[in-house]
Amino acid sequence: MSFGDPHNPYGQQQPQGQPGYGYPQQAPQGVPPQGGYAYPQQAPQAYPGGPAGYPGGYPGAQTEMPGGAKAARVILFVMGALQALGGLFVIIGGAVLGAALSDSSSSSAEDAGAVAGTAGVILGLLFIGFALWPILTAAKMGKGRGGVRVSGIIYGSLQTLFAVLGILLNLVALGASEHTTGSGGLTVISVLPSVISLALGLTIIIGLAKAGDYFRRPQY
Repeated sequence: MSFGDPHNPYGQQQPQGQPGYGYPQQAPQGVPPQGGYAYPQQAPQAYPGGPAGYPGGYPGAQTEMPGGAKAARVILFVMGALQALGGLFVIIGGAVLGAALSDSSSSSAEDAGAVAGTAGVILGLLFIGFALWPILTAAKMGKGRGGVRVSGIIYGSLQTLFAVLGILLNLVALGASEHTTGSGGLTVISVLPSVISLALGLTIIIGLAKAGDYFRRPQY
């Protein structure tokens, strides 16, 4: 049997106007032609900020930590480490003072030494516990959660508040020591730690406040 024979009335004839197998299909009028199996398909365009390994993402989402947030993270790590060291020094100082007073023959001195040692341990543990706040906040900033940003801003605000109070107290002491010879220079020097603490606290607040897009990015 032959296919397509016009003299065979029983033969299977191919409808006219229809392309055979292997030929590209003709698209209707007004519709752009679509690529067949042999034509390369156009890959979907990826948006900037998409996660690694995925073709797309959300436009405008930041995946890299901004510079201000990086600076705030470093400051949080440094402040937490310094507070932890301060707590250790308080514990050691209280223990040394307690041991020195306990060697005295006076019973009141021994009681004072016991109180000093206990107070040093309690204050030192409080300093160390408070130091965990900035350290944990800085450690979790890589995940970019919004709660971490709020925690860092609150810590920076408290640091700024205590720094302002320290500056005010030092200025009051400076005004009271104007009539004392040689004490003005020491008061000015004592203001410097509060000024540095104020600058660091403001850096934390500003850096995290401007990094809202990074902390609001989609999580995968």
